[in-house]
Amino acid sequence: MPTFSLFFLVLISHATITFSRHPLLRISEATKWSSTRRQLGNDACRTGNPIDDCWRCDPDWETNRKVLADCAIGFGRNAVGGRDGNLYVVTNSDNDDPVNPIPGTLRYGVIQEEPLWIIFDQDMVINLKEELIMNSHKTIDGRGHNIQIADGPCITIQNVSNIIIHNIYIHGCVPGGNAIVRDSTKHYGLRGNSDGDGISIFAARDVWIDHCTLANCHDGLIDAVFGSTSITISNNYMFNHNEVMLMGHSDDFLDDRNMQVTIAFNFFGENLVQRMPRCRHGYFHIVNNIYTGWEKYAIGGSADPTINSQGNVFMALDNSDTKEVTWHESLTGFEEWKSWNWRSDGDMMLNGAFFTPSGQKSPASYIKASSMVARPASYLTNMSPQAGALNCQKGYQC
Repeated sequence: MPTFSLFFLVLISHATITFSRHPLLRISEATKWSSTRRQLGNDACRTGNPIDDCWRCDPDWETNRKVLADCAIGFGRNAVGGRDGNLYVVTNSDNDDPVNPIPGTLRYGVIQEEPLWIIFDQDMVINLKEELIMNSHKTIDGRGHNIQIADGPCITIQNVSNIIIHNIYIHGCVPGGNAIVRDSTKHYGLRGNSDGDGISIFAARDVWIDHCTLANCHDGLIDAVFGSTSITISNNYMFNHNEVMLMGHSDDFLDDRNMQVTIAFNFFGENLVQRMPRCRHGYFHIVNNIYTGWEKYAIGGSADPTINSQGNVFMALDNSDTKEVTWHESLTGFEEWKSWNWRSDGDMMLNGAFFTPSGQKSPASYIKASSMVARPASYLTNMSPQAGALNCQKGYQC
């Protein structure tokens, strides 16, 4: 069996200790993992992660921010965000008005009708009073600063398309609602109660969530429901949470049969319990992620989702009851779920971890759940993880 490099094992141990000692308002220590890469030349900089190799080796990334829009992979690869619009600079982290947003605030930028690439002029901790409801063709790009959305309702991507969320630390999200909230320059209305997700994707398409750090929210860290599709969730660092990701509204909501989601190059860190992800219906490509333990299960689902797990590293906890990666949820048991197409292809199982496959084994059965070429799992163990919000500095490789 392939083994982790000594550096990788030390890194996991360090990450666990570091996060247990510091309050959540401190940005993820994952930002420090890649700091040495800024001193390297272009060839040495490249890691084999196709997203990062597309832009992180450019010391002029700040000038060339919009190159990022051409770097997406997977089912969300067509999400261009605000690439075709102007830059909008957030200068005001306070004074969040859900109905009449003030120019210079994040909320004012995300509700505009035209495409916008939203950046920030300084480090910020943004405490929203209600959900941040985004309009189409927007990028929220936190590179160059420590940007946190924390301790309030967080991001909602509903009935829109072409959204990129990049380099934001999202934590402490709580429910909002029963309030008037503006979702565009032309409309505001009464919102019902929100769930308290970090990022809620509802009836949306062409969405890319990349290099964010997420932790400790009331409901999910990233949930995609109600017919959402064409989504990539990549390079994120997630920790200290119960129900991490829900994909699919309910077993009875058949519009989610067309959902396609890529989950790639993420680092599932310490103190995670379940739903990494939990899938209903649809097609899910789970590729080249690192899992450092789960208290119930890592990947689960119901209602016949197709799950294509490739090139991941699953390291189980020492508890003998938490070795199984998968959970098939079914009222009738094996006779129902034995036909669901779930496969493990080239995954690395460590510390007793095991994946329970079902359904067909042939590659043809997973075409709709295939969105990119997986790297070997050994690739992940021979390099330091690069997930989470990055500590990018102007004039240096990120």
